[in-house]
Amino acid sequence: MVQVELSKIIIDEKRHDQVIVLKEIDGERFLPIVIGLPEATSIKMKISGFEPPRPLTHDLLKSVIESLGAKVKFVVVDKLQFNTFHAKIVLEKEDGSEVWVDARPSDSIALALRVGVPIFVEEEVLDSADIFEI
Repeated sequence: MVQVELSKIIIDEKRHDQVIVLKEIDGERFLPIVIGLPEATSIKMKISGFEPPRPLTHDLLKSVIESLGAKVKFVVVDKLQFNTFHAKIVLEKEDGSEVWVDARPSDSIALALRVGVPIFVEEEVLDSADIFEI
């Protein structure tokens, strides 16, 4: 797995699809991922420091995980299948065991930013995404 960070968000409110770009931390590769406007807005609000008066969806997910005694360990974009990226949210339970939860990359990244955990991409996904341009 390769650790990445959020490099940029491209929001065009006239279009349905938005783009987030992940950048390899110890390298030069980029991974653009098309996401929906609500998810892009949620990510943008978090990195802008906006605190909503009531919990939004990703804040709620964070709260539910913590209320159940678990914590988010990391997230990983683990598959590119039929031009669709897949991800996992990796939770650590109180007994130290891990649970891998299937999720969209946009939701995984929005949650990772809220709880301050690493974001990874599987090497083969990063390699196969070379066909995309930013």
